[in-house]
Amino acid sequence: MRSFTYMAPDSVAAAVDVLRAAAPGTKILAGGTTLYDLMKLGIETPPAVIDVHGLSELDCIVVGPDELSFGAGARMADVADHPVVRAGYPALSESLWRAASQQLRNMATVGGNLLQRTRCAYFRGGQEFPCNKRDPGSGCAAIDGHDRGHALLGGSDTCIATYPGDWAIALLAFDAHVDVVGPGGERTVPLAALHVEPGADPTREHTLAPDELIVRIRVPATPAGRGSTYLKIRDRESYAFALASAAVALSVDEHGVVGECRIALGGVATRPWRATEAEQWLVGQRPTPDAARHAGEIAFAGARPGHYNGFRVELGIRTVADAVRIAGERVNR
Repeated sequence: MRSFTYMAPDSVAAAVDVLRAAAPGTKILAGGTTLYDLMKLGIETPPAVIDVHGLSELDCIVVGPDELSFGAGARMADVADHPVVRAGYPALSESLWRAASQQLRNMATVGGNLLQRTRCAYFRGGQEFPCNKRDPGSGCAAIDGHDRGHALLGGSDTCIATYPGDWAIALLAFDAHVDVVGPGGERTVPLAALHVEPGADPTREHTLAPDELIVRIRVPATPAGRGSTYLKIRDRESYAFALASAAVALSVDEHGVVGECRIALGGVATRPWRATEAEQWLVGQRPTPDAARHAGEIAFAGARPGHYNGFRVELGIRTVADAVRIAGERVNR
């Protein structure tokens, strides 16, 4: 690991001031569960690190009648175990519980979790593998390599690395917004607009400026929250990244017909993926097994499998179908 300057401002305002004057490549340190790993691998080589994990301004959970608000520094374990989140928005709670080991959940923050980088083995494997995300213009070893865990949706000719997170998938299903602050002041970014597909520039993963800091995540209140789930399918039950996942939230009227539907996909795309066409089709339908299956087929209609990941199309379809079933069962609890 290379040497770097360590700074620990005592307020968000002070952190913004430090960011304004910081050298290019300076990184924010929150829980550190991703950044330290990348620094040890030599992928991240920041000249300076700004530690914000101790800022009480960022460590808050506020439950109001119109929205839930999570400070960016709130720990994943604390948000997952909040009684309102567990009872009223189980998809949010489940996405955090299933994201990592207990030790990591106790350290990792919900703001930092949104910006974690891909687990693509070629990206993390060092200079022996070409990777446009790590070394622009070098190529993408995954496209003609072992792509079992790579993206089915949102890939490009330059990158098919999968977005690895779980929390962002559930937030996307609930139309969450992210408040960020920088030298230009505070602004709000829809979660749907936070992450970007690789396109021709895989190094650009999100829409934040280098001198901006996430301060909170806001989730609009919705009755569909109670009828929700986050289903994650992986090679092993404990501490593994998703082969396919789905966050589903439903409301059903007195006739058993879907009135509101949200579906987001994880583990299968280069960014958190909203299955809007599947949602629109399911509204007005009864959430029967056949309807749930068809919604999954619509969600994966645009999938582009590679050499070894084609099995995950059917896996993804079944994941959506099962998540719709679980959400439907929870609606009237």
